[in-house]
Amino acid sequence: MSITAEFFRRPLMTGAITASSRRLAYAMTEGVGLEKARLVVELGPGTGVFTDAILARLAPGARLVAIELNPALAARLAATRRDARLTVIQGSAAELAAAVGEPADAVVSGLPWTVMSQTQRAHTLDAVTEVLTPGGRFSTFAYLHAAWTPPARHFTTELSRRFDRVERSAVVWQNLPPAFVHRATRKP
Repeated sequence: MSITAEFFRRPLMTGAITASSRRLAYAMTEGVGLEKARLVVELGPGTGVFTDAILARLAPGARLVAIELNPALAARLAATRRDARLTVIQGSAAELAAAVGEPADAVVSGLPWTVMSQTQRAHTLDAVTEVLTPGGRFSTFAYLHAAWTPPARHFTTELSRRFDRVERSAVVWQNLPPAFVHRATRKP
């Protein structure tokens, strides 16, 4: 099963047409404090490229909760990852506080923010800030070619309103399409 096949089968549930690169996965997990985190939440893990990068950085006693809307991708991720630290939940990212049940030190998101409705995007970002511990970190990516669009600019503004500090990584040219990472820190 590929992300491309799932995109064509369920385009409203699958935000990408190709899997993210390992270089983007490295950028998504760099500088987020995963090595010291107790609980990490991943939103929209898809085929698990970011999941693998998170697990590689996660301490032995830590936990990763991955929330995937697409039932086929959630089942595949659960079946192909044999790591006791990982729990895969098929559900909506907007309901992550209920799914996780406790504060998270970091949230890593592969969600397609710019194709969501403004209401859905706001509700999901509210859920992210609600579940993060004070000083918790959030990372997500955006495609370079769409960074100038109104939804992308609005998303950046929403991040700035909700988080104390927002940074943007260098462009990851080895991704298709090229992308960059937003890293945000929740107000302590």
